[in-house]
Amino acid sequence: MSKTRETLVFGFALFAGFFGAGNLILPPLLGFKSGADWMWVTMGFVASAILIPFFAVLGHARLQGTMLDFGKKVSPFFSLIFCLCVYAIAVALPSPRTAAVTHEMAIAPFFNSSTLLTSIVYFLLVFIFVMNRNNVLDVLGKYLTPIIVSIILAIVVIGVFSSGGTMRPSTFERPIVSGLLEGYQTYDAVAGLIMGGVVLVSINNSKSNLSFIEKRQVIMKSGAIAMLGLFIVYAGLIAIGAFYNQQFDTDITRTGLLAGLATKTLGSFGAVFLGILVALACFTTAVGITVSVSDFFKDYFNGSKKAYVISAALCCLIGVLVGQMDVKYIIDVAIPALMFIYPLCIVLILLNVIPEHLATKLVFRAVVLITFIFSIPDFLGFIIAADSLEEVKNIIPLAHLNLGWVLAAVFAFILTNGYQKAAIKSNKEA
Repeated sequence: MSKTRETLVFGFALFAGFFGAGNLILPPLLGFKSGADWMWVTMGFVASAILIPFFAVLGHARLQGTMLDFGKKVSPFFSLIFCLCVYAIAVALPSPRTAAVTHEMAIAPFFNSSTLLTSIVYFLLVFIFVMNRNNVLDVLGKYLTPIIVSIILAIVVIGVFSSGGTMRPSTFERPIVSGLLEGYQTYDAVAGLIMGGVVLVSINNSKSNLSFIEKRQVIMKSGAIAMLGLFIVYAGLIAIGAFYNQQFDTDITRTGLLAGLATKTLGSFGAVFLGILVALACFTTAVGITVSVSDFFKDYFNGSKKAYVISAALCCLIGVLVGQMDVKYIIDVAIPALMFIYPLCIVLILLNVIPEHLATKLVFRAVVLITFIFSIPDFLGFIIAADSLEEVKNIIPLAHLNLGWVLAAVFAFILTNGYQKAAIKSNKEA
């Protein structure tokens, strides 16, 4: 296979790993609620669901190690705990969510079967795919992704050019911020850390003769292909959600809206195509997460095949158990976890793509520590009564937007770099 074709396959596989069916149900409702402000919402959504994940892929291109390398400048112990938290969240929430969405949108409308049966069959297939590790990206990139993209583009293109009428006004006071925070729910920053590692391992397995620079170029180009695809799909789904927002009840669910849009754009075949789309999009994400976790523990235990198999089996077992829950419940439960882990993911990703002289060990430690401390009110705000945190949030800039960590992290970055430069200058003068 030529290098260009292989890059396309990796790019399509990355897209499939990012774009699970859980992400499929998020943008339409976001557009539905934003109405005429859909472009502003799209800007915020793109920042957290596309730009940050792309930087994560660039980080992998630079480091060419494992996810452990993203936090190693803080400390090896911190990096291990961070990785375990990321993988635990991925296995316990987005992976089971794919099974729940598959049952709700692809199985229940056609078959009278239980969620348990769906989850068992679903994760059994995931396990079989994961056990055939070397063929995973080929199948995702060559076969499944083109089908997924074709169906989505059909819904988006027909929806954009056939919708009409005025839109309801936005329900968001701050559309950009609402889009930004909704982008957390895609898990794409986490997916960037996870799927970038999957692609790197696959390149090392299939193209071990490539140089460091050649591998970096393949990873970067694959990431660019995946992110371009995500942008087209996310922006399109947000747009048609906005364009059709007068044609559905205001209390419609995420899955109900997506099903309605599929029917309006694809007619009587909409439900069938949507079922195929959801099942494939869900499956690719679950496979990507499970492969990544299994790769990580295999590498951590010095190439142990037993660690790979056990990790994959545990991921699938947890998926079966959690997959029994309602989709909305899984999404709601995920919010506190995301408010905790996402800020750390973002700062570690960004610190690993900026010039190294601006991201020393001291800078890493200062920024990560401050980010963690200032994200605590955002995390607690979804667990305890908001009134008890009101005084704290009034003190911290942007905390009322659940972004209290942002300016604090920026100041920590600037001050720490300023301190280091002053120390270096002082030592030279001494």
